[in-house]
Amino acid sequence: MDQEELREAARRAVPDLTGEIVLDGLQAPVTVLRDSLGVPHIRAGSMRDAFFAQGFCHAQDRLFQMELNRRRALGRSAEWLGPSAFTADALSRRLGVEAASRRDAAALGDEAKTMIEAYAAGVNAFLASGAPVPIEYRLLDATPEPWEGWHTIAVMRRLGLLMGSVWFKLWRAAALPLVGEAVSSLRYDDGGKDLLILPQGAEAERWTAALSDLAPAVTALMEAAEADATGGGSNNWAVSAELSATGRPLLAGDPHRVLELPNMYAQGHLACPEFDAIGLTVPGVPGFPHFAHNGKVAWCVTHGFADIHDLYVERFDAGAQHAMFRGMWEPVARRVEHVAIRGEAPRAVEVVETRHGPVIAGDPASGHALALKSVQFAETDLSFDCLPRMLRAGSVKSLYQAARGWGLIDHNLVAGDTDGHIGWLLRASLPRRGRECGWLPMPGWTGEHEWKGWIPPEEMPVLHDPAGGIIVTANNRIADEDHPDYLLTDSHPPYRARRVAALLTGDPATRSPAGSATIHGDTLSQPAGEFVARLKALKGCSGAAEAFRQEIAGWDGRMAASSVTAARYIAFRLALTRRLATVSGLGALGRHPYLQPAPGVAPLAQLWWTLPALLRENDTRLLKGESWDGPIQAALDEVAEGPVPESWGEVHRPKLAHPLSALFPEAASVLDPVAEPLGGDGDCVLANGLIAPVGPRTAYAALSRYAFDVGDWENSLWTVFHGTSGHPGSRHYTDQHKTWAAARMTPMRYGWELLEAEAEARQVLRP
Repeated sequence: MDQEELREAARRAVPDLTGEIVLDGLQAPVTVLRDSLGVPHIRAGSMRDAFFAQGFCHAQDRLFQMELNRRRALGRSAEWLGPSAFTADALSRRLGVEAASRRDAAALGDEAKTMIEAYAAGVNAFLASGAPVPIEYRLLDATPEPWEGWHTIAVMRRLGLLMGSVWFKLWRAAALPLVGEAVSSLRYDDGGKDLLILPQGAEAERWTAALSDLAPAVTALMEAAEADATGGGSNNWAVSAELSATGRPLLAGDPHRVLELPNMYAQGHLACPEFDAIGLTVPGVPGFPHFAHNGKVAWCVTHGFADIHDLYVERFDAGAQHAMFRGMWEPVARRVEHVAIRGEAPRAVEVVETRHGPVIAGDPASGHALALKSVQFAETDLSFDCLPRMLRAGSVKSLYQAARGWGLIDHNLVAGDTDGHIGWLLRASLPRRGRECGWLPMPGWTGEHEWKGWIPPEEMPVLHDPAGGIIVTANNRIADEDHPDYLLTDSHPPYRARRVAALLTGDPATRSPAGSATIHGDTLSQPAGEFVARLKALKGCSGAAEAFRQEIAGWDGRMAASSVTAARYIAFRLALTRRLATVSGLGALGRHPYLQPAPGVAPLAQLWWTLPALLRENDTRLLKGESWDGPIQAALDEVAEGPVPESWGEVHRPKLAHPLSALFPEAASVLDPVAEPLGGDGDCVLANGLIAPVGPRTAYAALSRYAFDVGDWENSLWTVFHGTSGHPGSRHYTDQHKTWAAARMTPMRYGWELLEAEAEARQVLRP
């Protein structure tokens, strides 16, 4: 097909969203109103029909995305995407996502079982409705496969898969033989001092492990190391009724993830006699797991960075048929799975499991490999039991009761209710074990680093109505090291949390829904300011390097889209990071077996985040006898001698790539929308972040922005980064992008009378 034929085919693939449609499986009629953004507002006569209709509407808007994410969860995406997806599929097979999701679905209570089965029935009703299938199926010459209830758990599990600590542990494990004691510096920067969530706003020093603290892990890893061992966040906040500009609680934020098309989230509204909720839905999943309000209480999350994954160095016998544990050889479980691959023969994946879990890195035949024990898989998870309970919650406290048992991924769950209360809860399931487990893989054969039960839900950190009237979380540290239980080792730097708190306390205008956009769009970078100070003090430059040094020295540290100096600062920091990778030798670890589990750990990305702390503390342990002046001067020279870049917004402009555009380049102009220039970076509240090995383009950003005016719901605001629809031929595919790129929001329509009057489209689903 030529370009115009592709565009026309994409337009024809958008289903009709008007009129009446008869569907098997409904108990009573359901009304679906679409507002001017294409957001579906669903009103049903029962909770079961509401979830059925949510599945139907998700399939209308996002069927291809839903099936691709299901395939990714189950290790089947290479059937569509080809060899590039094999590594991720192999990891999903090793982790046993399918078995865990089936197990969890079977253990759910009756209400949650009804929910997931009704949702799947709604998806299947769409498949049977005669509607056109998305254009992606035509490109792939594929047919949609039906849904089962447990698939929704697999999709949710995949979207939070192995987030957090496991990657830091793999990175330090690979680096340890090379850097020794300096391994303690290989973590995210603490910004000088950590800013804590509990107590809100307090500062603390991080516990830094010495090799003596980690002696068992060091011994195990050195035993496993090969001779050639050297050969990749979100914001939210709550403001009390007393402090807000409206006299009601304010809840706002923005979830940050990789900019993947279609968006991980879809705006939606779901009502029945039991609840009336609006927020961000997850296509493939019923309810509102992360962001919503139900007319009484609003909730939102950020990733908490609680340590829910442990790695163990396992010792295997000569044939890798047994693993050592407490002096005894125990049989390992082995199986072989075959991953089908588009355009290639299937590949075999050998799965080896010890008592701790599957081997995810290294080769057991060598005598040692790393096994993963994760909260996400180790025991039956009942997170989906929480979803219908949360929809009926009437207060912050009852919401937190409803969330008991959630364990698929750890969250800072921030909430506000119409009685004027705000709160924060670490919504997670966490095992009890020693904090040494947070740094490196521990020896699995000794039995000395096992889990010792679970932290009870009533002992999880929680905060209600803090004295200061403000709660801020931005993936920053949960609590100080003196907390009774070990919670985490790694967390994001406190830059964003500190800046959000400063804006809220300093400017009353920010404490409103409209004022939230000022915070969302803030571009001041703390690390940039520290680089400015460092270069101001640098002596001995001349020529172009001196002119560049003076340019940076006079800069305000704001990552504004219009700034050329911001682009040159990033070029300098990238150049300095590359030099650190070379001098330290850590850049050569990219092919280390411990760093290969999908999506992989890139040394340059890890060092990008470590660099500010090394400079602030003048830590030269990774420089092998050099001072920082040499690498800094060389990086200055490199950038000064290069061409002057365009504005930061142009350099940082993301490439919004559909997962099929690389396979079908002739369709890329239809599948891939053109993005706007963007300011900000990963250190700003406007966290349009880059990935150092890839370069300065935006790679991750806020998938959505929102602000709930708790109690005056029509005054709430939101936006998403492209649009409601996942259909490239729909006008709602990209109609919110410019608003989002400008860090603005639009009204969140909630009241049914207004929705009836202003609906762009109306559809009735009949049994």
